[in-house]
Amino acid sequence: MPEPRTLAAFTTLRLGGPAGRLIEAATEAEALAALRTGGDQLILAGGSNVVVADEGFPGTVVLLRTRGIAADVRDGAVTLTVAAGHPWDEVVAEAVSRGWSGVESLSGIPGSAGATPIQNVGAYGQEVAETITAVRAYDRERDEIVELPAAGCGFAYRTSVFKHNPRYVVLSVTFRLRVSDRSTPVAYAELARTLGVEPGATAPLEEVRSAVLKLRAGKGMVLDPADPDTYSVGSFFTNPIVSAADFERVRELAAEFGTPPSWPAGDAVKLSAAWLIERAGFAKGHGDAARGVSLSGKHTLALTNRGRGTTEALLDLAREIRSGVADRFGVTLHPEPVLVNCAI
Repeated sequence: MPEPRTLAAFTTLRLGGPAGRLIEAATEAEALAALRTGGDQLILAGGSNVVVADEGFPGTVVLLRTRGIAADVRDGAVTLTVAAGHPWDEVVAEAVSRGWSGVESLSGIPGSAGATPIQNVGAYGQEVAETITAVRAYDRERDEIVELPAAGCGFAYRTSVFKHNPRYVVLSVTFRLRVSDRSTPVAYAELARTLGVEPGATAPLEEVRSAVLKLRAGKGMVLDPADPDTYSVGSFFTNPIVSAADFERVRELAAEFGTPPSWPAGDAVKLSAAWLIERAGFAKGHGDAARGVSLSGKHTLALTNRGRGTTEALLDLAREIRSGVADRFGVTLHPEPVLVNCAI
């Protein structure tokens, strides 16, 4: 187990050195008091989408431990306001159990509710930008609490106005869900096949949640202390978005493997990072056993700490993979997690 005073104890990678100072905030008032102390600060809740340097973070780390779900149900819709520190999967489980549709395909994602707008978390055809109506945040520049409507959050693929931007600290998130025991249309082909429905059809909420949890577990994407494949940040690289011309070039370079999986992304094309990684020669489990890091044995998008790794070893593996994909296909992969006091 990580040392209790290192940041490894608060991240799903179980990596990261010491903090200059640790403050645990169980209430919003405690969080605001900590934030107003100033100086270099790092906010951690679930620690599921962050890579912290072996040297740690020299400033103040605020551990956000706020909890609470408030629901207002009327006219067939649910307004759900969730404290930023509340575990995300508990929110999804609550929604599914109560027959509230809109986040069921986001089951099993580790981390906190407050992290979901930062990353515009998405999986299996859903993303939180589809249901978030407002984000309540502390504005460091103005030293006041503000409420940003969804249109002001800058949501895009795996990003938002909150990502890599120290101005705002998310305090709570408001979602708009639908009262229904049926899912939103199932857009993701793999999930549709698992459910035995056609893409675009709906399915019972409980069945969707069960199917998603099963799919994620099969890829090592559900936290399990007994499974070292889960000591990761989930997908380390985002799926690259390329121009139509670049897609044609990639397709030519990948001709021996067949047509690369792709999806429309406005005027561009989104590719599968996992497919590119595998075809560039990096198989599941590829890594550096001596340094204790490797690709997951279940999914090539997850870089894992096998229990004795270091952040630098993990980043070296990420650099190797990024360079290999760039050399083979001319596509540059970008990290999905926030890198703290380190870079690739």
